[in-house]
Amino acid sequence: MREIYDAVILGAGHNSLILQAYLGRSGLSTICVEPRAVAGGGLATVEHPSSSGFCHNIHSFYHRGLTRLPWYGDLNLRQHGAEYIEPELNVALITQDGRALQWWTQFEKTVESFAQFSRRDANALRRWCDRFRPIVQNILVPEAQAPPLPLDQRRAILSETEEGRLLLKVSELSPLEFVRQEFEHPAIQSGLLFFNGLREVDLRCRGFGHHIPALLASGRMAQMCVGGSRRLADALVAAVREAGGEIALQTTPKRIQIEDGHAVGVETMEGAFIRARHLVASGLNPHQTFLDLIEPHQLPAAVAEKARGFQYNLIAPLFALNVNLREAPHYAAADRSPELKDAFMVILGLDRPEQFEDIVRHHEAGSIPPTVMWGTCPTRFDASQAPPGGHTAFMWEKTPYRLEADPQNWDRTKEEHGRALLRKWSEYAPNLASALLESFTASPLDVERTLPNMKHGDLLVGAFNHGQVGFHRPFAGAGHYRGILKGLYLCGSCCHPGGNVTGLPGYNCAQVILTDLGIAAPWTPPPITEQWKRNFVLTTNSH
Repeated sequence: MREIYDAVILGAGHNSLILQAYLGRSGLSTICVEPRAVAGGGLATVEHPSSSGFCHNIHSFYHRGLTRLPWYGDLNLRQHGAEYIEPELNVALITQDGRALQWWTQFEKTVESFAQFSRRDANALRRWCDRFRPIVQNILVPEAQAPPLPLDQRRAILSETEEGRLLLKVSELSPLEFVRQEFEHPAIQSGLLFFNGLREVDLRCRGFGHHIPALLASGRMAQMCVGGSRRLADALVAAVREAGGEIALQTTPKRIQIEDGHAVGVETMEGAFIRARHLVASGLNPHQTFLDLIEPHQLPAAVAEKARGFQYNLIAPLFALNVNLREAPHYAAADRSPELKDAFMVILGLDRPEQFEDIVRHHEAGSIPPTVMWGTCPTRFDASQAPPGGHTAFMWEKTPYRLEADPQNWDRTKEEHGRALLRKWSEYAPNLASALLESFTASPLDVERTLPNMKHGDLLVGAFNHGQVGFHRPFAGAGHYRGILKGLYLCGSCCHPGGNVTGLPGYNCAQVILTDLGIAAPWTPPPITEQWKRNFVLTTNSH
């Protein structure tokens, strides 16, 4: 580790690594400082028990449409070992009466499955996908892959086109209002709201009604990394090192050094000072960046107040049950629908939309809601993640962080709850009891302990309400990846477009930094205003 670099990056999550690789490829010297012994953040694959060959992806597993994201190709991640599988029967919601609502990579098969529940809803699915495909392609995808516009400017531009006006109109609804207005069957309503729930948006919150048709029309399905999510982390590390970057593991930042209002370096708990010629970029949450690492007298009081007010997702925390098995789960519903043996993500316990309101109420009360779970048997698709003949599987469910008002209660409750979750799972897959070899659990508190960036167990690192969206994410004045102080940048999931493994906060932050430094980069897309103008012209001509 040298004493001076062009850029010092805090936290080695996937967004930070993407940013670091792009900066290195542009000729900057970089170092990433990470307290843990491994890079990659939530991209973790572990063996349990140790050296058993049973591999578990304990934080991040479903990577939706990842191979279509620009940084996957730009950084040559497939060549670095990150290969992906996208199973055809991508998602199956198994109802209590043994039926299955199915999402396929082939759109017509999805429509056919919807029609088995409601012909009217199948027609609505087709209609909304047709209407929103150009919106996704021409507006939403470019917007997610670029620094966000101020909200008034965004609305003014979108109001000039038919597609933009439809997007704004649908956005005025809440997801719950949109689904109840456009679809009739309870199972279909539930399934659609579940997909929105993965985005962790409060289903009652207006401003997010467009999430439902956008997800339907995107065509981006759940994928898994061959060999486990850890392979993506390894590929990103390889890309960083190929670009000349360094990663300092087991090195804990103590303070961001500020001189004359400019971030000039990072002091570590180990006593080192790493000077930054140009910038410090933080992949951490706003509380860590602004309140823990900057001396109070060096931060404007208004900025500190905004950072303190940053809010985390109430319903984001997950409880996980991971199992080692002699054989894969066999769902009783597969006797009627044999294709379910090849279902990738399986959703259980969800039959009616009112269950989401129950989940929110339980999170507000700090109690465990009736079980709605989803998960996968990864080894049905990638045998390398278990020893010969063996299988791994997991189920996740939403549970509150503050269990009975205190997150510490999870330490005495989680094993018992894991057994209850296994019993519920076995009602759908009766062979689980005889197939079980080992199991272990992870509570929302365990998530926070392992990854402190995910405060309160929030996997998305920040709520999508309270104005914390787009140009105002994480808060007003810091929503363009510039962290208020000169030379300080933000690149984590607390930034636009938010959490999950999209890598877009890091990708977008790289665009801003290179623009500020006056460094041309051939991969950088045109400004979002230019893209929208071009796309609207093309759309108009195609009509």
